[in-house]
Amino acid sequence: MRVHTRSVLLVGILCSVLFIFSLELWPPLFSDDETKENSNSPLVDSDVSEIRLKIGSPVPDERDSKCLMHNCFDIFRCKVNENKLISVYVYPDTRFLDEERKTINKPMSQEFYELLTTIVESKYYTPDIGKACIIVPSIDTLNQKGLDLRWTARSLAELPSWSDGGKNHLLFNMLPGGAPEYNSTLDVATDKAILAGGGFATWSYRTGYDVSIPVFNPLTNRKVVLSQKRSSDWLFLSSQANMNHLFRRQLEEIERDNSGFLILKRCPDDPNNVYKRCKGSETYQYPEILQHATFCLVIRGVRLGQTTLLDALMMGCIPVVISDDYILPFSSVLDWKRGAVHVVEKEINRIPAILREISSSQIKDMRRQGKWFWERYFSSMGKIALTTMKILNDRVFRYTAWQYEDWNVPFETSSGKETATFLLPLFFPLRPYTNQGFTAVVLCYDRVDTMFKVITRIADTPSLTKIVVVWNNVKKAPPSAAKWPQLSKPVKVVKTKENKLSNRFFPYKEVETEAILAIDDDILMLTPDELEFGFQTWREFPDRLVGFPGRVHTTQNGTNRFKYESEWTNTVSMVLTGCAFHHKYFSHLFTYMMPVYIRDWVDQHMNCEDIAMNFMVSNYTGKAPIKVTRRKRFRCPECVTESLWADPSHFVERSECLNEFVRAYGQMPLQTVEFRADPLLFGEKLPTKLKLFNDVGSI
Repeated sequence: MRVHTRSVLLVGILCSVLFIFSLELWPPLFSDDETKENSNSPLVDSDVSEIRLKIGSPVPDERDSKCLMHNCFDIFRCKVNENKLISVYVYPDTRFLDEERKTINKPMSQEFYELLTTIVESKYYTPDIGKACIIVPSIDTLNQKGLDLRWTARSLAELPSWSDGGKNHLLFNMLPGGAPEYNSTLDVATDKAILAGGGFATWSYRTGYDVSIPVFNPLTNRKVVLSQKRSSDWLFLSSQANMNHLFRRQLEEIERDNSGFLILKRCPDDPNNVYKRCKGSETYQYPEILQHATFCLVIRGVRLGQTTLLDALMMGCIPVVISDDYILPFSSVLDWKRGAVHVVEKEINRIPAILREISSSQIKDMRRQGKWFWERYFSSMGKIALTTMKILNDRVFRYTAWQYEDWNVPFETSSGKETATFLLPLFFPLRPYTNQGFTAVVLCYDRVDTMFKVITRIADTPSLTKIVVVWNNVKKAPPSAAKWPQLSKPVKVVKTKENKLSNRFFPYKEVETEAILAIDDDILMLTPDELEFGFQTWREFPDRLVGFPGRVHTTQNGTNRFKYESEWTNTVSMVLTGCAFHHKYFSHLFTYMMPVYIRDWVDQHMNCEDIAMNFMVSNYTGKAPIKVTRRKRFRCPECVTESLWADPSHFVERSECLNEFVRAYGQMPLQTVEFRADPLLFGEKLPTKLKLFNDVGSI
């Protein structure tokens, strides 16, 4: 008998769960490899159907290690629907009876029950196996220990839908392998089935096919007590009990030579207590102790996947992952560099130096990211299940898949509280924007006279729709309305709360156009023709920075350090945002998505906000900026002080900005090109009436 309705399925599963609870036979997923597990117990439920395995029943082929989506997944089972969602069928809770030995497999764990229930209650579920894109057997394979491997393989083979080698079937496993090999995948012949596994190694993970999931810790998750205010009594904490003795010896040597390091073990008087750790005679409560450290060790044991990873994220401790071959959970979509530190095993002795190079602002970012990862993807078996479904859904319906930001960027509301809301991906048009014009955002501190001249000059630009003056002087009020020049374009003054260079890129509500011209209050040399041409160029390339003076980065004497250059060259990798066009979405990225410590660096040094913007845009788009016209430098003969670029120390500091931002991004995102945009017929000796932009400067 098959059960095809959601309600009957849930009732059947619930009856089984309640009965098992009454007998106290629930086998949990324990916290690590050294913990004992309950013995298998029968699942007794006379109301559910049976699939009896006969002697000689077929066993699936070994796991197909070469499976990819194009050769082991039947995409034609996934019907296109209005919501662009995959349909997932879950087999009803069934008692699988082995006729040969008159025994049944271990009962369903609470964790697996929660996982199945979440899928059944989700938007992905279908009660019709004939319409299913993906099929999930209700055979609990989360923990291989105590699992009858041959029985499990034969059970899978008996499924009516397994006839095609397990295509489009999904199996969940968190603790794979067994003594003495402790393989990194489930030791069951699964043929072409997709495996959502918690212990994948680089050699066992089928990229783009399998899904790497975490090892969930139900014991600590149910008993944890979160402190209202965390502390950082220790820089680094090791609480993991199951690790190689050579690793432990190295860590204990580090502990002796460095303050702020604490290496804990199981308590000798109570070695089976998973809620305690000891250091000599001192006893610490686990996982609460993780709240009192900045960084927490996650190191491979006999299995690669460890519950310590999620425990650390849950307690707000930044994981330090030491496991060279481990595929981190959901790493196909999650950027773990944002929330964890990875150290190769041969460099364990460098842990103190590595951690002390991480700034306090970066620590704040990483802790925030880790907590967000935990709350969004890992805090329950249900969230792990739904994240797995979303990854598979994105593989099937690629054109509606989440982008990098949707998976990795926490969204902060105006109230300052973090939410788990995802941002919609940005789609720039394939054709130029209609000519709705641009908004000029003028950053001003105290140079009122030159600012008045700037806005008067740019007001003659045909496509300018509004001028927004960002008044950065918090100690002095902007000029009264009577003193402002009469212009043909509206002017709005925004007073800031702090004097920060990053204020120029804040997404002000007063900006209503797609295009923004960021311009300083001393840029008097640009003509309306040049600005209009710059805007028309931006319309063709709305995903680029479009500006006038170009700059380039170079390497220093073959080293890994970079130098900021302003000499005459044929290449450009940056444009100065003292006068540059950009899409308003990049203001949002700069303010809410760029790492906090980069903005802090800019505001503390009062420099390099233009380099930061160039880095961010190039990192996001993979494209270089566009320099327009031959103009190379901004000169301000009417300003009181000489331009900063004439000061040699200015270039030294900007070179330091380059190298600091490279460390932040983990790479050099800037793209170098030999390209400049000039107006059509610019260099031709023709009557001016034939040319559209005549007043274009030459330097």
